[in-house]
Amino acid sequence: MGTMDINSTATALVADGKGILAADETPGTLGKRFEALKIQSTPESRREYREMLFTTPGISRFISGVIMQDETIHQQSSTGKPFAELLSQQGIIPGIKVDAGAQRLAGTEENITEGLDGLRNRLKDYAAMGARFAKWRAVIRIADGLPSWACVSANAHALARYAALCQEQSLVPIVEPEVLMDGSHTIHRCEQVTHEVLQAVFDALFVQGVALEAMLLKPNMVIAGKLCPQQPSVEEVAHATVRCLRRQAPAAIPGVVFLSGGQDHLQATAHLNAINQLGGRKPWKLSFSYGRALQDEALQAWAGRPENVKTGQQRFAHRAECVGAAALGKYSRNMETELAA
Repeated sequence: MGTMDINSTATALVADGKGILAADETPGTLGKRFEALKIQSTPESRREYREMLFTTPGISRFISGVIMQDETIHQQSSTGKPFAELLSQQGIIPGIKVDAGAQRLAGTEENITEGLDGLRNRLKDYAAMGARFAKWRAVIRIADGLPSWACVSANAHALARYAALCQEQSLVPIVEPEVLMDGSHTIHRCEQVTHEVLQAVFDALFVQGVALEAMLLKPNMVIAGKLCPQQPSVEEVAHATVRCLRRQAPAAIPGVVFLSGGQDHLQATAHLNAINQLGGRKPWKLSFSYGRALQDEALQAWAGRPENVKTGQQRFAHRAECVGAAALGKYSRNMETELAA
């Protein structure tokens, strides 16, 4: 796959009214969600859950790509078809999470995402299995005196090295620098930190020679910490987020696919809609790469029971349609009841 091919893949991932399903939870993370609903977490139950999502009728109208985890991309559907092939046949682009998770950055209270060792060969293997894009997440925490420049610069460098390796292997890199919602910080502080993080990331991408036209940015929205006593309005989040992107995100990027970052499904949908309804210059597609905000309703409806698969798929399709409308700035709260009916 040449440069023009990965450019086309990046553009296809942010097609009008479409976004990405982040189904890349590790077995441990998904197991905790299963446990909360009294679902036994096994490789087979996790496979059944992902198959329910991936085979939802008509989902390719709203989902352009799916990020899988290592366990998932090695699994097959109940008909014996590899998940990457199953998705591709529906017109959905298979993707893979390739980082090894966040570990303590030596000498600090912060984290660095690891996984660069052996990444080139792992990318080759995933590409051979059908993956056409990849994701790497960096975690930035806001607290008194944090983040440090050591943390920001180390994570930016790792993101850039990962992105360069992806493009070398003809995979579109999704670059995810997440400023966490955890804490009591204000929306102003979040905007300041997000500004600094994005500047460091794009500086590092430039140094590593990453082609911006063949990548996607997956940032947090600019939002106050969960414990902040003064929570911003939907409109304030939209204005702050777009203002930050205008200052730091180059126009060459085909799209920005926001993470939900701990927002519930209604918040994540409303914020994305408000962002897309804003006027003014927005040279990139502004879409979504949501995990729990797309899945939670479906997971609760399914509850690990085969007889609930259809209901789970209906909930997933409903949320995907709402978020797809938000990616066009055409969502309204009326859709919650109209589509459910």
